[in-house]
Amino acid sequence: MNLSTANSSTSQLQHFESCPSSFSAVFLLITAYAVVILVGIFGNLCLIIIIRKQKESQNVTNILIANLSLSDVFICVICIPFNASYTLMDYWVFGEAMCKITSFVQSMSVTASTFSLILIAVERYQLIVNPRGWKPNISHAYWGIVFIWGFSMIISIPFYVFLQVTDEPLKNLSSHTDVFMNKVVCVEVWPSVEERRVFTTTMLIFQYFFPLGFIFVCYLKIFVCLQKRHGKVDKIREKESRINESKRINIMLFSIVVTFAACWLPLNIFNILFDWNHEALMSCHHNVVFILCHLVAMMATCINPVFYGLLNKNFQKDLVILLHNFRCFASQELYENIALSTLNTDVSKGSLKLNNMPANI
Repeated sequence: MNLSTANSSTSQLQHFESCPSSFSAVFLLITAYAVVILVGIFGNLCLIIIIRKQKESQNVTNILIANLSLSDVFICVICIPFNASYTLMDYWVFGEAMCKITSFVQSMSVTASTFSLILIAVERYQLIVNPRGWKPNISHAYWGIVFIWGFSMIISIPFYVFLQVTDEPLKNLSSHTDVFMNKVVCVEVWPSVEERRVFTTTMLIFQYFFPLGFIFVCYLKIFVCLQKRHGKVDKIREKESRINESKRINIMLFSIVVTFAACWLPLNIFNILFDWNHEALMSCHHNVVFILCHLVAMMATCINPVFYGLLNKNFQKDLVILLHNFRCFASQELYENIALSTLNTDVSKGSLKLNNMPANI
């Protein structure tokens, strides 16, 4: 429940009392969030490890994809568990430090994700549309990542500054029910509503609309270029297979962008409506709508491993090898422990035999 002002929080919470969630609905939500967290953490960590271990996989695109996965891991570990608990309980229990950190990290990670997608689109554009021009290398990719996280941190600072823990929105409600007695909420407290709206709208433009618009233009030009090149290509299998492989990679990357945009669109629309006309959302099912929008947005953390797993055969092979090596390592460690234990037992038995031998031998 990312509320923006104390007054709107009070109005919203008053509606919650007439809309209690059923046990089955809460169970389904907890299960859905748990699945997103597990898939997001496990899948993205596997992707990062594979790209890190396989030297041939360390190109500009894959390094940026790994950075995209890293930002998703941050969201899964630091943001989703706390935000999901807050949404289901309707009050904050994790202290003021986590109140500031969760929103700050989420904003920083989302910004890093969108700008990683921009750099991936630029790299693909230079490779296909402008092959004789400037080519980003691995060093450029790492410097780009440093810039992305620095910029994302700077523009997310207002979340850390203006988020506060307060009991003000719950004072009136606590007089009607004991549930909110001595409870607090985590809300943005801005000097004025206008400043909050300017910041939220600016963040939406720079985090969502501008990056995705730029990315769509890049991939549109890439698609047109590949279509023209495919029409002019000779009947040489090597060239044709190279173009088909490039198309397959671009389809996978473009699918990641489209899914990312689709996942975050409902929550962005919800936040804009809440900031500019929150009365329109003050209904019995307001909390349900927000939870669904938030859950869909958090599913974006599973995009990378899912699309790589479905559309990248090399990733499937590398994942099988990684899991096999991990299982073999676990088996080897167990074997070493058993062998060491057996050795100690044999030594003890030998000592026992020596101790029991006659003294004249």
